[in-house]
Amino acid sequence: MNTARDQYYALELDENAFISDADSWNERAAAIIAEHRGIPVLTEEHWKVIAALREHYHRYGVAPAMFNVCRSNGKGTDWVHKLFHSCLDAWRVAGLPDPGEEAKSYLSDM
Repeated sequence: MNTARDQYYALELDENAFISDADSWNERAAAIIAEHRGIPVLTEEHWKVIAALREHYHRYGVAPAMFNVCRSNGKGTDWVHKLFHSCLDAWRVAGLPDPGEEAKSYLSDM
């Protein structure tokens, strides 16, 4: 039987649990990563964050200011943290590559 844990370890992740092959990311991969990070269900709110992160990354190649993600959705500055436990986990679930040390520090502190 193929368990969620097996599916997680079948994903190509780097040593910091970021997806290695962005082309392998899909909604199922997001759900598997989220479950492994303690988020049992991805709601519409989660998908708004994921879409914003992916769009910004594909347009600019960097992580957005999370304040702007929250504000553009009419939410308080802790919205992403409440949904994903950390902004860095939101980045992981969104299937984006390692953002680099500076961005990881910023995303971890949020």
